[in-house]
Amino acid sequence: MDISSLLGFLLAGGLIFFAIKDGLNNFVDAPSLMIVVGGGMAATMMSLPMKVFAKIGAVLGSAFKDKKADPKALIESMVKFSEIARRDGILALEGAMEEIDDEFLGKGIQMAVDGSDPDVIYDTLNAEMEQMQSRHEIHRAIFDLMGKYAPAYGMIGTLVGLILMLAELDDPSKIAPNMAVALITTFYGALLANVFCLPLADKLNKKDKVESTKMEIIINGVMAIQSGDSPRVVEQKLKIFLPPKLRASEDEG
Repeated sequence: MDISSLLGFLLAGGLIFFAIKDGLNNFVDAPSLMIVVGGGMAATMMSLPMKVFAKIGAVLGSAFKDKKADPKALIESMVKFSEIARRDGILALEGAMEEIDDEFLGKGIQMAVDGSDPDVIYDTLNAEMEQMQSRHEIHRAIFDLMGKYAPAYGMIGTLVGLILMLAELDDPSKIAPNMAVALITTFYGALLANVFCLPLADKLNKKDKVESTKMEIIINGVMAIQSGDSPRVVEQKLKIFLPPKLRASEDEG
């Protein structure tokens, strides 16, 4: 579980709940909820292929999933592989394949062991990274679009409420319910977009960048090993992907 996603959602929801708890009944309106949530999801469904929209549950789960990423450990592994290749020859990496539990890394090392052309290795691995980024962009669009449409449907609900209210000005008992629809739909739209959809889209974007960095480290590491670079050179090439502070601490060590 990604603790920051969960805590952020609970904190934002909790603070809003605390602010409105004394008049909570005034913020509950089923028609407004149907307009914003139903309308936002319907518009998102219209904007995307059905097979993409159907993955909303899996994409939501990935936003809350804590997928460990340790670029420092990955670089250490790549340096270790370069030491084996430098000392015993690149074919010796065949025996190290059992230690690799990352499919992308395994594919790159296997292609290097098989003696594939450097351009073929680079193009193949780079194409797979681009496909991964494309998939992530499409999945992230689910929440980007919902975050865009929810406030718009909040405004639609506001207009609906105002029209109904103006049509019933001669009946004071109907003014308040219609006014509730007019105001609460805007509130629901802003809430859905800014507490849920847009933060999740940003989280998915961050996770994509982390995954892309990992794949770039692997691509550059495999290419360096395949070209016969020394472990020291491999390490220097890959350390550029580390944050400056972590890179500095590594140099000091």
